[in-house]
Amino acid sequence: MKENKKRCFGSAPGKEFYAEYHDKEWGIPVYDDTRLFEMLILEGAQAGLSWETILKRREGYRKAFYHFDPVKVAKMTDDELNDLLENQGIIRNRLKIYAARKNALVFLEIQKEFGSFSNYIWNFVDAEPIVIRRKSLKDVPASTPTSDTISKDLKKRGMTFVGSTIIYAFMQAVGLVDDHLADCWCSNR
Repeated sequence: MKENKKRCFGSAPGKEFYAEYHDKEWGIPVYDDTRLFEMLILEGAQAGLSWETILKRREGYRKAFYHFDPVKVAKMTDDELNDLLENQGIIRNRLKIYAARKNALVFLEIQKEFGSFSNYIWNFVDAEPIVIRRKSLKDVPASTPTSDTISKDLKKRGMTFVGSTIIYAFMQAVGLVDDHLADCWCSNR
């Protein structure tokens, strides 16, 4: 039987993995620091690429970066990071690979300061998801004043690959923003 759910994205044949991401993750609030770190690293890796490209390599990233344990990623050596330049399971971009370690170090500092990264990041939206029901994906912005503010703060703390557009995509991925379209089946959950 053919599924007839209306989605914002991911309904094309052969894109079941994308539909699953849409249905089970995108726009759903995340409070777990490991998952937040995962999405921060993946969204940074996505810069200049499609999200589909990153989703297809998600398992490769999990293996390469210790299942996104920020403590272990922060301790990765230059040799370990250089070895990842040969890893076909991830995007082999030196700046993005080294950014994972740099961002893990900052992530750990934020955890110390705020008790958790979750406390820090959810503070930017007053601990409540921003829910917006738009008519078309064309109406969804690439960035917002809130993503600008988060981006500036993370950069000031020393993170890289956290520009406002990347941060807005991160906000959508972890449910700080729920941008499901008005006619999407997820908009009613």
